[in-house]
Order: sequence, then C-alpha cells, then structure tokens
Amino acid sequence: MRCEPDSGGGRRGFTLVEMLVVVVIIGIMSVAIVAEMRGTFQDALLRSTSRELAGAFNVASSRAISVNRPHRISLDSVKRRYFLERGARGGSEFHRVADVPGGSGTLDSRISIRFLDAEGDSSGEAGGEPSANSGNPGVAPSATPEESVTFYPDGTADARRIVLADRDGFRLALRVNPITSRVQITAMEHP
Repeated sequence: MRCEPDSGGGRRGFTLVEMLVVVVIIGIMSVAIVAEMRGTFQDALLRSTSRELAGAFNVASSRAISVNRPHRISLDSVKRRYFLERGARGGSEFHRVADVPGGSGTLDSRISIRFLDAEGDSSGEAGGEPSANSGNPGVAPSATPEESVTFYPDGTADARRIVLADRDGFRLALRVNPITSRVQITAMEHP
C-alpha cells in the first residue's frame, strides 16, 4: 500500500529534528522555571517565618498589657524553638507560659536568626556584650538578652532588631519599636 502525498504538496507529521528542537526548548524552560520556583519557595519560607515571629511578639505584648506583667519571647537557638515567658511579680525571673496560641513554635532550620540591638550593631550576637534594657524601672534585664525580647505592662518593649536570612542570603529585619512595642518587617539589601 502506497501513501500518497497531500494534494497541497505538504507532508504529514514532524521530522526528528523538529521533535528534538521542541524537546530542547521544553528542557530549557523547565530549568528556568524550577530555578525561579526555588527562589520563590525560599522567599515564602523567609516571609512566613518573619510573620510567625511578629505574631508571637504581638501575643507577648498583648499579654503583658492585659495581665499587667512583663512577658518575653525567648529563642532556644539549639532546639530552634521560641516560647512565651511571663515575669514573676516584683522579680526578674521568667517562667514559660503554656497553652497560649501563637506563644510557642519551631523555627525552620533553613532560616538563620540574629538578634541585634535597635541601632543594628551586633553586640547582641552570641558571645557579645548584652544590650541594655529599654530603661523600664523595676525590671531587671533578662538572663540572655541576645535571645529574647521583653514586653512591658505599660506597652513598651526592648528596642531590638531581629535579622532573618535564608540560604541564598536574602534577609528580612523585624524591628521592635521600644515605645509602642509594634513590630515592623522590612526587607534588607542582598549582600
């Protein structure tokens, strides 16, 4: 049986070269899309971690005002967890608060966290000198100020900046306003 060409003189189907060109184009596009999605996932992870910590800071601030005791968010850098603590009456001791939604959580190991003082120098990093308290009388500084942010019953807080960075070097800063105890999230320049 013979195949007759189209009456229009064209051929039926694709050549092997045409198929290979299409496969190569699809491969190049797939590599570009996967690379872009990886960056998007890292960005989403960084932003969700910053929102989670900002939410925990807001919980601590609200609890400090409503219970009329200092509260703080402390970070356990070894276990990569944060937790809410309440100050004892008239003392400088803090005790963990259980069963408060948003008061504790686990931090993703792909995000690095550095605590800085409000001016942005690294005196609050591990091994550095502890930064001073925000000036609230009658409240002793925390035992490990480089790994905690304290919120006070009068609506103030420790002036701190927390820098979150992903593996690609993209960074976000959480700045705790010492007067209003509000948290502002800002993007930082890529190094």
